[in-house]
Amino acid sequence: MELALKGGGFLLADVTPEQVFTPEELNEDHLQLKRMTANFVEKEIGPHIEALEEQQEGLARKFMAQAGELGLLGLEIPEEMGGLSMDKYATVVVGEEVPRGASFAVSFAAHTGIGTLPIVYFGTPEQKEKYLPGLASGEKIAAYCLTEPGSGSDALGAKTTAVLNEEGTHYILNGTKQFITNAGFADVFLVYAKVDGKLTNFIVERDMPGVSFGPEEKKMGIKGSSTREVILEDVAVPVENIVGELGRGHVVAFNILNVGRFKLAAAAIGSAQIALETALKYASERKQFGVTLDTFGAIRAKFAEIATQCYMAESVVYRTAGLMDEVCKDLDLTGDCRKEAGKALEEYAIECSLNKVLASEVLDFAVDEGVQIHGGYGFISEYPIERMYRDSRINRLFEGTNEINRLLVPGTLLKRAMNGELPLLQAAQNVSKDLMSVGLPSDNEGLEALLDMVGKAKKLCLMAAGIAAQNLGMELKDNQYVLMGMAEMVLQVYAMESAVLRAMKVQDMDVTDDHKLFVEKAATLGCYTAMNILEQHAKEVICAAAEGDSLSTVLAGMRKLTRRPNVDMIGLRKDVADLVVEKGKYPIR
Repeated sequence: MELALKGGGFLLADVTPEQVFTPEELNEDHLQLKRMTANFVEKEIGPHIEALEEQQEGLARKFMAQAGELGLLGLEIPEEMGGLSMDKYATVVVGEEVPRGASFAVSFAAHTGIGTLPIVYFGTPEQKEKYLPGLASGEKIAAYCLTEPGSGSDALGAKTTAVLNEEGTHYILNGTKQFITNAGFADVFLVYAKVDGKLTNFIVERDMPGVSFGPEEKKMGIKGSSTREVILEDVAVPVENIVGELGRGHVVAFNILNVGRFKLAAAAIGSAQIALETALKYASERKQFGVTLDTFGAIRAKFAEIATQCYMAESVVYRTAGLMDEVCKDLDLTGDCRKEAGKALEEYAIECSLNKVLASEVLDFAVDEGVQIHGGYGFISEYPIERMYRDSRINRLFEGTNEINRLLVPGTLLKRAMNGELPLLQAAQNVSKDLMSVGLPSDNEGLEALLDMVGKAKKLCLMAAGIAAQNLGMELKDNQYVLMGMAEMVLQVYAMESAVLRAMKVQDMDVTDDHKLFVEKAATLGCYTAMNILEQHAKEVICAAAEGDSLSTVLAGMRKLTRRPNVDMIGLRKDVADLVVEKGKYPIR
């Protein structure tokens, strides 16, 4: 893969297929890991999902230990500390398969992601040697403690305190952390507390005096995962247990959440494909009016839309995996790499937020339509789609709500523009000048025509953002109505481009004709749908930021950017549905 663009740079540059990673490029090691994970989850966890959902004592811990024996808990941990030192693609293929184990996926993700990675990326060599071998093997389980009763999205509003004792040897922690995944059986807690008002991350061990726990929360979904309060009463934590730097816990928190969002997206696309597979199986067996459900156009259209959205999200996640791997591959995770890690993990914060938002909402769409396809049976707990529906809802809240993640996108873009890191405003001004030369749609066809549409989508996004920045000035940073619209435009651009570039790259690969056909059809259907969404939000943003003759002029320019060839969307849905129903699953899985 060619050298990646800087974070957010996709908006400002023409990206080539060679600059994106696709799942079709996974090597045999990745595919073998994927098969092993699927086999483990199906055989070891699958028969016990009901008992897991009832939180049978010791069951989740047992499965975690088994995952550790297979190396699945140590994918990102250095070999010197008991891990496998694998790339970001490995974490995606595993993340896609683990959701077949229902709530186990939540325990797994909390441990391997936000629970362990603060030590991997920001720990001292001594901390890594002490904790990582046990975390890799499953002997020790980790939990991440940031949320409090009074601070969820407002992480910096945490009230938990840490005060240095007179001897200067320990910090005394007091406070309560809420909604902590794995709290019922975790051994190692990454706890955020304020030292003189500044957030700091500490490693707290379960058996430290003063650590206690609330009862298990009664949740809507993910019932098999442990969720409790972690209560800290005069807990003495050694000074050497500070992760990262004193008073700079926000660097650890926010950058680890970037990785967490990317990893959550991988699990969400795997879950969406599983929901599609589940609905397809039911529809192939359930008869109405003398024929199976999967013969009805109204049902087949749903399969087409689910599969298309899965394709769009999958393309985004694997593209981002390539970016994350590129920026992290040279980090020396065996030593002290705190500063380098902070810079690396922050680079693609925008893309990680886009991953999380898109994939979690695709999953919600997939399970909702899955219930609809099941009809009344989808409301009955005997059918797995009912649990999938409940379990999916948390993903739009995990790792920062989707609203927070949407606001992070334009906020980070504008901040980088003001710091001179991205020539965003200049690019927006250039679009306005270039509008005079934008003519009729080109003569390109197929995927090349789609790529032309992506180019116009970028210009439309930049134009709307530039007008908002110019006309609203400093008010823009607090105008969440407009910022949310800007975020949606950026999201659709990233999804469109990822889908098209992947489809173009696949045409030259040694894959089946059906595979090539599906990615082309899904990219077309997905991009036209995305362009409709982008156009709507661009118009809303422009109308909120401009008025009078200026508004009329801008809208006229906008119409030039939204011209596109007409396509038979219904025909595309039929073609995609035919491929999906024939395979009985996500057709390129």
